[in-house]
Amino acid sequence: MSLKNVHTPVLDTIVEKMIVTVDQSKKELFSIAEQSRDDYETLSAELAQVRTQVHQLIEEQEELERKARLARNQLSSVSKNFHTYSEARVRETYERAHDLQVKLLVSRQQEKQLLDRRNELERRLRTVECTIERAEHLVSQVSVVLNYLTQDMKQIGEELENARLKQGFGLQIMEAQEEERKRLSREIHDGPAQMMANVLLRSDLIERIYRERGGDEAMKEIRNLKKMVHAALYEVRRIIYDLRPMALDDLGLIPTLKKYLATIEEHIQSVNQSTTIHFHNMGSERRLPSKLEVALFRLIQESVQNALKHSAATEISVKLEIKEHHVLALIKDNGRGFDIKQKKNHSFGIMGMKERLELLEGDLSIRSKPDEGTLVIIRVPIVE
Repeated sequence: MSLKNVHTPVLDTIVEKMIVTVDQSKKELFSIAEQSRDDYETLSAELAQVRTQVHQLIEEQEELERKARLARNQLSSVSKNFHTYSEARVRETYERAHDLQVKLLVSRQQEKQLLDRRNELERRLRTVECTIERAEHLVSQVSVVLNYLTQDMKQIGEELENARLKQGFGLQIMEAQEEERKRLSREIHDGPAQMMANVLLRSDLIERIYRERGGDEAMKEIRNLKKMVHAALYEVRRIIYDLRPMALDDLGLIPTLKKYLATIEEHIQSVNQSTTIHFHNMGSERRLPSKLEVALFRLIQESVQNALKHSAATEISVKLEIKEHHVLALIKDNGRGFDIKQKKNHSFGIMGMKERLELLEGDLSIRSKPDEGTLVIIRVPIVE
């Protein structure tokens, strides 16, 4: 999958908008839950009041029913002995019985209304309670989503950016390999190959001189030929050292580093650059696995070259400590430094170091500030 069309800032903007939208939704859900809790408390208070009213009304009805029974009994007695009571007494007994019956009917109607209201309140309470539970559940789910967006999704943007850089780094590696092949081809063609061709020509010339001028003149040409062979051998060894220092296999990491750093310091001082390179071995000088020695040499070489190319440092310090289970390398310079939070477009050197250390399961730490130099810390476990 090609990542060249992936724009990390656009992805970050989309993620930020998603976070804002989800956060607003969370607040709205929380507001709904709070409002539902207020409604629940109001309905609960009203339901308690209605239940109290129903209880009081039932007690009043029992009293009214008792009085209505007495009134009906009196009315029945008056009706049977109509002639013994006055008209006013009969009317009073009748009106009293009728009034109690009307009050009883009104009380029962009120009871029915209160019972309907109670049932409605109970249904609404159950609905509000369900709303509160669902709102709280949604708030918790939205919180999880929001946490995922604010933490993991931002890491996705960083991973995409790293993947894009790695893809660019891979292309850069292929281009560098092709350039390296071209460079080696030119160096071998212009150096050792040309010299070996001259050796063949000079050998033919020596044979002719020997036949025509004698042994003394031929010996002079042989001495010149010997110098030419030495020069060709030096060029071949230099090319081989650039590809892989042979001293790593023969002497080990520490002697090779000493020689390499001394050669670099001598070279930069020969071109009028006043940079001093110090090397300190703080641990043992025991040999390490071959792949680990090569990797550490390349990592330190890259760090020193970065300091020489970019920092304008006057002093570079390389410290190496080989412990029982890991190797620690510190490369420090007093150069201009840089802001480590600011990403550079073509920092493939650091990317290559990180890639190499990932294969070694090691760690890379870079500490730097503008005008305060740079410290590179490399820690690699020793796996036999």
